[in-house]
Amino acid sequence: MNERDQLYYVSLVNELRKLPSETEWAELKVNNDEPSMIGEYLSAISNSAALYERDCGYLVYGIENESHAVAGTNFQPKLAKVGNEELENWLLSQLTPRIDFKFVNVDMPEGHVVVVETPAAKTQPTAFKGAEYIRVGSYKKKLKEYPEKERKLWRAFEIRPYETMP
Repeated sequence: MNERDQLYYVSLVNELRKLPSETEWAELKVNNDEPSMIGEYLSAISNSAALYERDCGYLVYGIENESHAVAGTNFQPKLAKVGNEELENWLLSQLTPRIDFKFVNVDMPEGHVVVVETPAAKTQPTAFKGAEYIRVGSYKKKLKEYPEKERKLWRAFEIRPYETMP
């Protein structure tokens, strides 16, 4: 990553740390890197970002949930595997549609952080292993359990012109 991108992501992490609490489109973790959990969060954050008219959402490793202090993380997404398959490729194969999320390693003065940047769902809810997820406050839930949020999400796809989507 070039220096300009590194500065951008350091600034982004600092802005996310300033939030009073986790949001529907931003989740903070330290080291919980279980693959299915990551996939569910990618679905939930992508859908929530669309619902809240954000271009993307974030899953950030290395930040303490309560204090928002940089704790650093041991999570190394480029080395993680599911069976013999690389984590990133496995996640892509389980997401519908195949969203263009990315793992970004960020070197903060206090420690190593990983930002998982995921685009907002654009034309349909993002599903992981056939199930669609959404964030309700700081919790990840199955979208089908919240029909009003599902209606609002589908409406968001209809209201936002495709041409204005990044």
